[in-house]
Amino acid sequence: RRVTGARSALSAILVDTHGERIIVPFYDKLAQADPEALPTQDLTAFDAVLVDVRWPGAAALALAAARAIGRPAILDADTAPRDVLERLFPLASHIVASEPAAFILCGEEQGPQKACEGLAGRTDAFVAVTGGSAGSWWFDRSVASVRHVAAPRIKAVDTLAAGDVFHGAFAVGLAEAMPIEQALRFASAAAALKCLRFGGRLGAPDRAETLAMMAAHWPA
Repeated sequence: RRVTGARSALSAILVDTHGERIIVPFYDKLAQADPEALPTQDLTAFDAVLVDVRWPGAAALALAAARAIGRPAILDADTAPRDVLERLFPLASHIVASEPAAFILCGEEQGPQKACEGLAGRTDAFVAVTGGSAGSWWFDRSVASVRHVAAPRIKAVDTLAAGDVFHGAFAVGLAEAMPIEQALRFASAAAALKCLRFGGRLGAPDRAETLAMMAAHWPA
């Protein structure tokens, strides 16, 4: 979208010697204003729709449109104002939240497992909470309890974009109708491989590498 007089988003990214990163973003409120409609109204060509919290108005439209045609409507719920998270949570069919986002809604003192359970009580959607090297937690409604998927053990070089890779791989898993736990393992393997390489998008692994990591970490 082009907005007259607005400025594009910009981020400064700092990476320490342990591979941990911090992102300092700038968003122009004029450019972030809610759109009236999606640029593509017909989403039937897509097998899944993934959004994050950076442009809430557009994310809300995309989630609602995906749900309307029965596609997975996946929310990458990262750190954002509480009202943004409250706005988007009810619209998603699948919510994968970072620990900070989960704590914003449920309280940090609970820990990720309790936060996952708390989020699941707020929605009928699938809910998971990611914890980086600690793995991810997801609420299994068939047994009404939280389950854990361990992350592959690695020495991180750069964690930049690991969350994006995780959510993208998870979306691929849902689009291909993988069982939920397999989709989470696929996402965990992809994110771990990304952390072994410097750079964001350029560090993303391919399918063969990801499947090899899965086979090494979760042998059949």
